[in-house]
Amino acid sequence: MKKVYFDHNATTPVRSEVFEAIKPVLTEYWGNPSSPNWAGSEAVDYLDEARGRVAQFIGADDSEVVFTACGSESDNLAIKGIVEKYAHKGGHIITTSVEHPAVWETCKYLEKKEYPVTYLGVDSEGMVDLDEYRDAFRDDTVLVTVMMANNENGTVFPIKDMAAYANERGVFFHTDAVQAVGKIPVDVKKLGVDMLSLSGHKIYAPKGVGALYVRNGINLEKLIHGGGQEGGRRAGTENVAGAVALGKACELAGKELPETGPRILELRKRLEEGIVENIENVTVTSHPSSRLPNTSNVIFNCVEGESILLSLDMEGVAVSSGSACASGAKGPSRALLSMGITLEDAQSAIRFSLGKDNTADEVDFILDILPPIVHRLRSMSPLNRATKV
Repeated sequence: MKKVYFDHNATTPVRSEVFEAIKPVLTEYWGNPSSPNWAGSEAVDYLDEARGRVAQFIGADDSEVVFTACGSESDNLAIKGIVEKYAHKGGHIITTSVEHPAVWETCKYLEKKEYPVTYLGVDSEGMVDLDEYRDAFRDDTVLVTVMMANNENGTVFPIKDMAAYANERGVFFHTDAVQAVGKIPVDVKKLGVDMLSLSGHKIYAPKGVGALYVRNGINLEKLIHGGGQEGGRRAGTENVAGAVALGKACELAGKELPETGPRILELRKRLEEGIVENIENVTVTSHPSSRLPNTSNVIFNCVEGESILLSLDMEGVAVSSGSACASGAKGPSRALLSMGITLEDAQSAIRFSLGKDNTADEVDFILDILPPIVHRLRSMSPLNRATKV
């Protein structure tokens, strides 16, 4: 069976170059970076090189990169680290209603600890209103945490403008850039952010490694207590192999992004145009211009998205009916509902997220099999029959 993978926002395959980069660390240079001996020194060299590669990719200084286990840990460290460190200032947080669960659930947890949180809404294209954003600031606001790009519809927020206003107000600014890094240019200095989260398995490195950019001069309350690793910011023996993998993935992405970004964008356009031309009653929910080049979220009216997903899977095509991180959760997408999309339509959405190895032939294969799938499912759908009455 032909296998086509269009779920890169959920995870990406490990690149062969990344896999090869890990091997020496696992077989020869396996020492503990904290050990004051030759084995530790060899491991430190690899760790330092990896940190430098990540820093260069996002425009940071080496000392500003903290290795973590994943993007969710990076988000937790940034949010809890600031709020608990500056609790004496009030602890008010500004975020949005469409954040990834790693941010959303962390804010909900802090609300239970009596830290106030303001959740900004979005419009029908998933975009925040900057006037509403500015009005949300209070005297006790200590942190803004807003994703750079939405994991479900790909909408990219105006992070540079939002960070600039937060800086004017003396408020820390964190962005979850897990879906943005590797897909669009990301430079922490140009963006003006104080903290930024990224994850290895979204950019062709293995699962189990992430990083948090923390601007020099910012002190965070620790999330994990123990030893003094990562400059005293994250205890635990470093995952050197994971760091090396992330560093190599960042190096490769930095070299290839000028070519892969436009090419993937053309494939996404080809896919969307083909869907709209060949299938009636579909809606692309993503922002028309401020969007990741690889992401398309499409509503197929009067059909359950889960049914489309399963039908495509039987043909060897992997897509998503929402956020992979919320696949076990009950109910429709919180992000789509926040955009004013009805419950029925939100349950009819499919996310296509392309990667660097996808081809035009794969897009055309989907366009060949998808229309008859939707037609068949609609013919059996009670919702479709109801609309014809």
